[in-house]
Amino acid sequence: MAGKLLTELVHQNSCKKKNIITDDLTGEMACSSCGVVLAEKSLETRFENSGFTDDGYLNSRVGGRISLKMADRGLPTIIQAQNKDSTGKTLSRQNRILFYRLRMWDRNSRSANSPQSFQKAFTLLDGLRVKLALPDSVVEQTAYWFRKISAKNVLKGRSTLVILCATAYIVCRLTNTPRTLHDIAEAGNVKTKHLQRIYRFLVRELDIHPIAYKPDEFVARLARAIKASEKTQRLAFRILSNAEKKGITTSKNPMSMAAAVVHLASLKNNEKVSQLKISEISGISAVTIRDRSKEIIKCLGGEI
Repeated sequence: MAGKLLTELVHQNSCKKKNIITDDLTGEMACSSCGVVLAEKSLETRFENSGFTDDGYLNSRVGGRISLKMADRGLPTIIQAQNKDSTGKTLSRQNRILFYRLRMWDRNSRSANSPQSFQKAFTLLDGLRVKLALPDSVVEQTAYWFRKISAKNVLKGRSTLVILCATAYIVCRLTNTPRTLHDIAEAGNVKTKHLQRIYRFLVRELDIHPIAYKPDEFVARLARAIKASEKTQRLAFRILSNAEKKGITTSKNPMSMAAAVVHLASLKNNEKVSQLKISEISGISAVTIRDRSKEIIKCLGGEI
């Protein structure tokens, strides 16, 4: 202790402490003039290896990435199942009994801290992510909103799958990720009417106001699905732009308007695409597509 005080005293009295150098490997900071090592250390500035590969996991300081889509948020406790120590020796009888109880408490604590609905919901969420090709940001926000909904105690008496699908649709609307209610209902194997009812209920409970989709977000998707030409796709965008200027798209289903303009564009370019095929791909009935097409033709006339 006396030597440390003497070193600090010499450093403060005889050195101006202006030239400080840092060792990147050890994090130690020392004076370039007198060589005295300072008590504090620098912050770690190297790239953090999160351990997504086998080799990276061994060199990682923090383990796997924390994620809300996991029931334990990516912070599990792992107790080795084998009754051996780090050197490979078999544990004593007393230690085996101790670790058996620790494993049992760990298993029970995981079940108590994370509700069963989380484990089921996030397993279903992985299925929705694959079927709908949802980005990671949407999946994380869906898990966040689902946890928030669970905290409001509205899951009782309601299907976890339908709640999760409605939450995913809300997040898609909030993040402007073009996924229709029909897409999510088909991916989750739930009824569209039931999903609509739960969606309206959650919007009231959470007091949020998702922005409606725009029809142009679905035009390219439909054009690719029916294998339309680039000329037809550009014409569909031009028809939709003229319809928006006339106010035809106001308060209309965006997917129905996209299906109508794609249908009109294909007819204009003499591409044989039936209304039934567009209806099956878009999830909009053929009657609705004809009605929207008639409205566009009536208002635009020769501008198509």
